[in-house]
Amino acid sequence: MALGYARLPGKPRADMSQLPLPVALPDQARMESFYPGPNRVVLDYMRRFSAQSDDPVVWLWGPPGSGKSHLCQALCRAGIDRGAQCAYFALAGQPLPPAQIVSGWDRAELLCFDDIDRIAGNAEWEAALFTLFNQGREHGARWLVTSSAPPAAVAIQLHDLRSRLNWGPVFELGSMEDDDRLRALQLRASFRGLELPEETGRYLLARYPRDSHSLFRLLDQLDRASLSAQRRLTIPFVKSVVPASR
Repeated sequence: MALGYARLPGKPRADMSQLPLPVALPDQARMESFYPGPNRVVLDYMRRFSAQSDDPVVWLWGPPGSGKSHLCQALCRAGIDRGAQCAYFALAGQPLPPAQIVSGWDRAELLCFDDIDRIAGNAEWEAALFTLFNQGREHGARWLVTSSAPPAAVAIQLHDLRSRLNWGPVFELGSMEDDDRLRALQLRASFRGLELPEETGRYLLARYPRDSHSLFRLLDQLDRASLSAQRRLTIPFVKSVVPASR
């Protein structure tokens, strides 16, 4: 399932008892493990938004691998950690009907919709989200939505939904330079209890795809191999685990 994670703390209400809770958020999906690089303003805003904000919705966009999902999951995690009612929904490739996914979340404090552009033009999804937004506003709900394109380029057909999703600020995630990618890798490694020497990190950037999804998947693989072999992340060890792709 593509839902990802959803949770209401405490004893659920009767109409929430059947909400799907299939997968926990990744441990590394936290504000503290997001290296901001050129996106310091975005990260600072997200930290404030996670606790309290007068903005009913914020729209975050950027290309794949720019950190949208990380911040979306981290925002949900931050809310849950302080006991708020929160849910995270990954909309890309969602096979279930919207009524089965979003039903019962009208009283949640914070809802995070990742890749909202993937359901744009789907009348059933747009109507369900419009209804949920209106219900949630009665209780002061806040939304974070993400997309790969700016809001004006996301083809949401329901005018009222499109209007409401633009009631708050819009942030674009800027692309990182190699030095930022290196620091992001080292920060992610440190959260796993690993030390990633600078020379090894630069080797990874020079020999493997440099988008964050690919780099973090590679780090996951090296983490498992390092734990199994009880080896440090040296360049010879990396070469022995994964062949260079370029």
